[in-house]
Amino acid sequence: MSGLGYTMPAVLAVLAVCMLEFAVLRTGLFRRPAYWLSMLIVFGFQIPVDGWLTKRSAPVVIYAERQTSGVRLAFDIPIEDFLFGFALVTAVLLMWEHQRERG
Repeated sequence: MSGLGYTMPAVLAVLAVCMLEFAVLRTGLFRRPAYWLSMLIVFGFQIPVDGWLTKRSAPVVIYAERQTSGVRLAFDIPIEDFLFGFALVTAVLLMWEHQRERG
């Protein structure tokens, strides 16, 4: 269970996005209720879809367990999927806000 294959990049993606916001862009995105509402909506759709794709009883997507942390949340979704989802959506919203502020 090394976790280096999937866990480390997921954690680094979250750290990179947070550093981008706090050290470079400073858009204030994390202080906005609308951001957190959008994340609830994203996860609200991610959970049933990702849960169906990764359920252990009949998975569509199979992860090498030694490449993940082994931590699974709702419907057997690897925690790394939530980390990557957070980083991806947040990065897009940060870029959007940054462009809006510059325009």
